[in-house]
Amino acid sequence: MPAMLQTRLLSMRPFVFAVALALLAAAACVRLDTPLPWMIGPLFATAGACLLRARLACPMPARAAGQWAIGTALGLYFTPAVITLLLSSLGYIAAAVVFAMLLGVVCGWLLHKLSGTDRSTAFFAMAVGGASEMATQGERYGAAVEQVAAAHSLRIMLVVAVIPFALKYLNVHGIDPYVPAARTVDYGGLALLVFATSALALCLTYLKWPNAWVIGPLLTAIALTACGITLSALPEWAIHLGQLFIGISLGTRFTPQFLRRVPRFMASVAVCALLALLLAAGFGLGLSWISGMHPATAILATSPGGIAEMSLTAKTLQLGVPVVTTFHVARMAVLVLTIAPLFRLLKKLS
Repeated sequence: MPAMLQTRLLSMRPFVFAVALALLAAAACVRLDTPLPWMIGPLFATAGACLLRARLACPMPARAAGQWAIGTALGLYFTPAVITLLLSSLGYIAAAVVFAMLLGVVCGWLLHKLSGTDRSTAFFAMAVGGASEMATQGERYGAAVEQVAAAHSLRIMLVVAVIPFALKYLNVHGIDPYVPAARTVDYGGLALLVFATSALALCLTYLKWPNAWVIGPLLTAIALTACGITLSALPEWAIHLGQLFIGISLGTRFTPQFLRRVPRFMASVAVCALLALLLAAGFGLGLSWISGMHPATAILATSPGGIAEMSLTAKTLQLGVPVVTTFHVARMAVLVLTIAPLFRLLKKLS
């Protein structure tokens, strides 16, 4: 065997072991009937193994493939009727975006007080956005990049651990009137769908858009579905594999160094994240009362989780998938564009 090929195969071992462990964990969660078994099982299994010093990894292409599967699957829900409904909810979406920004400011202030970390790091660590985007933006203003990224990883893990299990415990499911436009798999159409969604994802990656492999496929699938073009449904195995890759990508961040790095900071992040969950749940219930939206859908739509994780929870429990997806995409887009000006404004006022 050529030395280069042997080296390449050896470098893949941490990912192969991660996938094997994730499959076992997913199978166990399916047997136990847990919520989101194909993401929660891999997430907690790989996180636990990494904390015990196992060498596991999730390469970027695998994470991108997972995001692609979820973005594409979610986009197939956006029929013309759904688009019309969502346009009538723009006011509620705007209110949720403003709330998310205020929530990040309040929790950032609290993190600064509890952990003693600097204001820049605390602010970007608690902004309700993606880890890589907030770390990149925070670095320009002197924030500790590793701490910001670690804070967002812990927040997402806590949200994934709490919300799906809470909704499952309360037996909330099966109230979503929305179904994907394409319900059968046509492999010719699927090939066209893969090409179209991947093309936009690659373009957005080149333009350095955040969450390009979620947003690109999502926007492409929405455009096709809203125009009445139904190429193909996504095979169930592809959606499961997408969840598994996302679970691995989250779980493999939790190394012993991750928790030992700044224990007071991480403990403070956990407190702030749980508080954010409670405040967001309260806001979601209020929004539900005003708008007539189902409470569980409103809580998912306004939770401080990520697009993929919360939309997947909605899909699995049949809780307003397009509503939840739209709320989270809108929040992410506005936050990325406004987080730096907001930080500068707060810095001037303080």
